[in-house]
Amino acid sequence: MTTPFPRDLARPRLPLGIQSFRKLREDGCYYVDKTPHIKRLLDEGTAYFLSRPRRFGKSLLLDTLAELFQGSEELFRGLAIHDRWDWSVRRPIVRLDFAWGDFSSTSLLRRTVMNRLADAGAEAGLPAAHDLPSDRMAGLIKALHARTGRRVAVLVDEYDKPIMDNLAASPDVARSNRDFLSGLYGTFKACDAHIRFVLLTGVTKFSKVNLFSGLNNLTDITLDPRFATICGYTQDELDTVFAPEFNAPDLKPLDRDKIRRWYDGYRWLGEPVYNPHDVLLLFDTRKFRPHWFRTGTPKFLIDVLTRRGVGSFDLEGIETDDTLLSSFDVDHIATEALLWQTGYLTIAGVEEDEDEEVFRLGYPNLEVRRSLNRHLFARLTGRPTDPGSALWRGMVRALRAGNAEGVETELRALFAGIPHEWHTRSEMARFEGYYASVVYAYLQGTGLDVRAEESSAAGRADMAVVLEDAVWVFELKIDERASGGAALAQLRERGYADRHRREGRVVRLVGIHFSEESRTVTAFETAEG
Repeated sequence: MTTPFPRDLARPRLPLGIQSFRKLREDGCYYVDKTPHIKRLLDEGTAYFLSRPRRFGKSLLLDTLAELFQGSEELFRGLAIHDRWDWSVRRPIVRLDFAWGDFSSTSLLRRTVMNRLADAGAEAGLPAAHDLPSDRMAGLIKALHARTGRRVAVLVDEYDKPIMDNLAASPDVARSNRDFLSGLYGTFKACDAHIRFVLLTGVTKFSKVNLFSGLNNLTDITLDPRFATICGYTQDELDTVFAPEFNAPDLKPLDRDKIRRWYDGYRWLGEPVYNPHDVLLLFDTRKFRPHWFRTGTPKFLIDVLTRRGVGSFDLEGIETDDTLLSSFDVDHIATEALLWQTGYLTIAGVEEDEDEEVFRLGYPNLEVRRSLNRHLFARLTGRPTDPGSALWRGMVRALRAGNAEGVETELRALFAGIPHEWHTRSEMARFEGYYASVVYAYLQGTGLDVRAEESSAAGRADMAVVLEDAVWVFELKIDERASGGAALAQLRERGYADRHRREGRVVRLVGIHFSEESRTVTAFETAEG
């Protein structure tokens, strides 16, 4: 763990928006000690790649490494690495930070890289040599090695942002930027004799064929269990480092179980971690909100899911392997890879299938499950892209109160509120399973425990909302394909809710019929099972 630096503050400051390790330590902020991971990286290899979702601490990790290589001993007092590092050695560093900048054309990207390499050279007292970016990069690395007699550390932050910024609106620019960066990053392998350490970080891992072909010496630690907690906060780190946030008498109390439900659950084949951005804003505001989700509405993600006809149901129980999770490029973006690499799904379980691992994906926590489904719901129904919570309050109250009439009222109002023209011009409104996806995304948006395709010995119900003392089990039918009353009859006959009844819950069955012709709810039948 970590002793705050400096040590004259009873309660450390929250490092909100701080990505500078020096500023964080000198300002007396909380710091979760990740230096044991850093020491292991330095001891066991030289070139690494790490993918993590946005706002997970990648920039702070790189800045910590930079201060370490520069020999800033005073910043590391009290940390695990302090007594295990030779502070007399200072290494030259080349840093490229793509977290900021205009990359809307490859010429702008090229100019940005040339300027930043020129600045790095000037800071080291070296002239800006060479007219090609890859030559200037190689020249800078070799010159720094020659001048200092020590191999260079290369740190690249948000390596993929010049591609991702253009993926939706300008795929041709994205391809061009990808090809430019491939040549630039290939320099690292060519300069291997002059490099001590390389770390590239980003959100996505692009295909080796198109971007990493010149970087086959990189070790990908994204799914290495030894580094699963290199970014993010573990439960133990939350309980110990941030203990003052729970114990200070002048602060509004926070429920640890609720924090876990909202923000924990990101897994990279090791111990799960909390989203640090969420945790820090929770401690600051003392309010449970989708803090991380609000930092970037996933329009591109929703667009991809819409074009592919991927509904809310389809996001439950996705199974894949590590090859498909890394299958990401401008011309081929696997849905599983997109959802996982950007943090909207995480690894919920792993199974061995002969000689390979099969990953089962799931929502990491309540924040993502509720927020993503609200955005999907908005796209499914043509409503505003960021619907507020008022749309769900009546349904939550009705479900908790066991009020079947209230549930019916909310669902009928929901479908009546979908603009008529939406059904005629929207691809989503015409795909198979549309009505079930609307209901499911809407129910998931409540934040309650909603389960798709609840199983019984006789089959599966479409969905269930599980409360502490009751369960609502839903079956949906299309009039043009099923006779009246078929939905409720199926629920009664097949005993979908038997397990919940044995667990002592009140069982409420809901059969709903829709008409594809009139696009309305034609029947809503309920019974206690």
